[in-house]
Amino acid sequence: LPAPTTYLTGHDNTTGKAVIHSKRPIKFNSFDAENLQMSVAYTTSFPADLNGDADVHAHEEKVKSGKLGLVSGGGTVLRYVDFAPDYECMMHRTQSLDYGIVLEGEIESVLDSGEVQLMRRGDSMVQRATMHSWRNPSKTEWARMIFVLQDCQPVIVGGKIVKEDLGTGAG
Repeated sequence: LPAPTTYLTGHDNTTGKAVIHSKRPIKFNSFDAENLQMSVAYTTSFPADLNGDADVHAHEEKVKSGKLGLVSGGGTVLRYVDFAPDYECMMHRTQSLDYGIVLEGEIESVLDSGEVQLMRRGDSMVQRATMHSWRNPSKTEWARMIFVLQDCQPVIVGGKIVKEDLGTGAG
């Protein structure tokens, strides 16, 4: 799939008008024998500090540090994820509230209950710290989703705290 670009807005300190602060091509990292590609388009604390470009500097430092997990503790992450044809990622749960939107192709959301929901371009899923995987049902076409992951309070189900579970991939 073509590489997207993230555009960050800011303010002109003299006029106070909105400007394009920066243009950032998305760089993907491959996982699961190159069947899954993931990127971080932006991450910041919450609530975000936009003064003096503090959020932009914090994003750049967090990405450079190599310490950003799937979720940014106390903040948000914007991610693009590409799925190879006929690929299913591992079952996992993040300690987060996620908004997932299908940009290209079709994706199946697979829950640990066995429930499967087919999602088409433009469909969204609000993932609330549940065990799930994503499957591209196409035999020939890649699929792309965009996710906004937000750190959340610990989730209690049946009197027990559910923990983050990142499963295992193929490498």
